[in-house]
Amino acid sequence: MAHDIGIVSFGAYVPRLRLQRKAIATANAWFNPGLRGMARGERSMANWDEDTVTMAVEAARDCLAGVDTASVASLSLASTTHPFDDRQNTSIAAGALHLRPGVRSLDVAGSLRAGTSALATAFAAARGAEDHALVLAAEHRLAKAASTQEMHYGDGAAAFLIGPGAPIATLVGTHSETVDFVPQFRAHDRAHDYAWEERWVRDEGYMKIVPRVVTALLEQAGTPPAAVSAFILPCTLSRVVPGVAKAVGIPEAAVRDNLAAVCGDTGAAHPLVMLIHALEQAKPGDLVLVAAFDSGCDALLFRVTDAVTSLPARRGVTGSLAQRKEENGYQKYQAFNGLVTLEHGMRAEADKGTPLSVMYRNREMITGLIGGRCRHCGTVQYPRTRYCVNPKCKALDSQDAEPFAGRRATVMSYTADVLTYCPDPPAYYGMIEFDGGGRMMADFTDVDDGTVEVGTPMRMVFRIKDVDAARGFVRYFWKAAPVTA
Repeated sequence: MAHDIGIVSFGAYVPRLRLQRKAIATANAWFNPGLRGMARGERSMANWDEDTVTMAVEAARDCLAGVDTASVASLSLASTTHPFDDRQNTSIAAGALHLRPGVRSLDVAGSLRAGTSALATAFAAARGAEDHALVLAAEHRLAKAASTQEMHYGDGAAAFLIGPGAPIATLVGTHSETVDFVPQFRAHDRAHDYAWEERWVRDEGYMKIVPRVVTALLEQAGTPPAAVSAFILPCTLSRVVPGVAKAVGIPEAAVRDNLAAVCGDTGAAHPLVMLIHALEQAKPGDLVLVAAFDSGCDALLFRVTDAVTSLPARRGVTGSLAQRKEENGYQKYQAFNGLVTLEHGMRAEADKGTPLSVMYRNREMITGLIGGRCRHCGTVQYPRTRYCVNPKCKALDSQDAEPFAGRRATVMSYTADVLTYCPDPPAYYGMIEFDGGGRMMADFTDVDDGTVEVGTPMRMVFRIKDVDAARGFVRYFWKAAPVTA
């Protein structure tokens, strides 16, 4: 077992804000009254300072809890909504996770199969390898106002660590077909997806392509369809997934909930989000089949091992879904996603050009939140400087790198500023003190009015600091967020 290749760990992140679909339908009833039929449940909604990269980092931190990150040899980030076209998005995540400089990195994009394709590729590369592959998938999908996509979509991320050890699930087999069948598309100069007619997508796409791929996989694996314990196929069209299962011979009881009512469809990340949700409830010996449809189909079959019962507790999908805040502000959702243009005021007009040379020189401090620990007296501090801040020490060039991202902190002082520009006013910020020493001024995020006081426990999260709209550059940094149960 010690040398088996499989899923060693997993993690997930779903933003805490949950936009009520009723709010979407009510706001757009004058234009599209048909949305009332979809007004049940809620969809996950990224905060203004979240995007694909920040959510992927949160999922990865959940996945890597208790793991030696030095063992991660490769990193991939799958998405159809990477914030950068010409800057490797994976490298940002690698810096935030403080992975070793020699890590191989890859952005995976181009279809809603990006997540499953990245996972299958990681398994193929892991055979014979001694180190681990970290596979991330995240999505921050935009949709036109009053569209069915706006009702169906959700934001979220998933992470898997693949490699040797005591895996919680091993790969039984995989099969893929690439077919230029287009259920929807988004051109490079467009912000929103264009979807084709649902009946065509259902009858000619899902119902013909997916059963063929799934059947081929089961035949190759020598597995009867009735043996499948959990069948995962993200799809927003009603009755399609049970129809596919019936066509293949998989029991309807094996069909997994697509999480539409509590999360929405998280795009390329959703097959992996659903896979994590299934593994959280799986028993040793279960066979879990996950498929993803878009420009063909990927299908992967996993066997759950005894190690699933001893996997350390983590947030995962279940924990993320439990950490929710109901959101009825449709206009807030529109503003956060750039669907409306707000008057931000003169304070928002400052030029925010980013000196890339300074960002590079300070990349460990900024992206990795790396401070220092004095070798002489043990004092920790952020940021790391040439001199120790301990007045009784003041040693020169005595500091080793000390990560602060995983440390808890406590609020020492704070301000709720209604004058400065903030996309979600008021702007909360203040002085925090880290457990074990070290202080810094930090922006706060995920704060509800009246919930932060001196002494409030905080955790550090990787978020968007601000956006240089004139040049299209996103700056990231760490913020403090209240600790949730």
